[in-house]
Amino acid sequence: MQQTITKTDGNILFPIVLSIVAAAATGVLWAYANPIQLVPGVIQWRIFAFLPPLVGILLGWKSGFICGYLGTLVWSLLAGTFIPAHSLIVDGIMVGLTGLVPGLLFDPAKTTFDRMTLIKIAAVCLIVGLVMVVLVSASLAYLGIFPFWWAVGYLGLSDIVPMIIGTPLLVVPALKILKSAHPAGFTRF
Repeated sequence: MQQTITKTDGNILFPIVLSIVAAAATGVLWAYANPIQLVPGVIQWRIFAFLPPLVGILLGWKSGFICGYLGTLVWSLLAGTFIPAHSLIVDGIMVGLTGLVPGLLFDPAKTTFDRMTLIKIAAVCLIVGLVMVVLVSASLAYLGIFPFWWAVGYLGLSDIVPMIIGTPLLVVPALKILKSAHPAGFTRF
């Protein structure tokens, strides 16, 4: 029996598949495409830290969470920094939230991406980034890996700066590309 995909199924499937692909790309880019070493061999400036919030805004809050959470797991496994309690619980969930929160607040179907909206996106990325960095730093300090304030400083530079610059800068061109690639539209996930 041949099974066909209805338009609704395809519309739901598109953001799910794309968020998983984005998660894999995020993890690989974080592991191998960070040329600026803040703490050599340990913390790099994650120039692609904007991917989870960008995916959340474009594809939906669940997609943003998937991108951040799975991207963190892929990165930590490839980079050799996987710590089960930290990576699966604190780091994965908090980075997932950097995709979830912007995705909840900014829906392209209901949002006009003018200058003020782009400033709001940067502000949301700053706030959710600060929360993520503080909790991840607390986890690393609790595990005895890094001192808390040291981790806050370096992780803040590593993640927050690219999120507040990259997300608002790329959301409009990425939305145009996404619309041209999928002109029939899709349901955010």
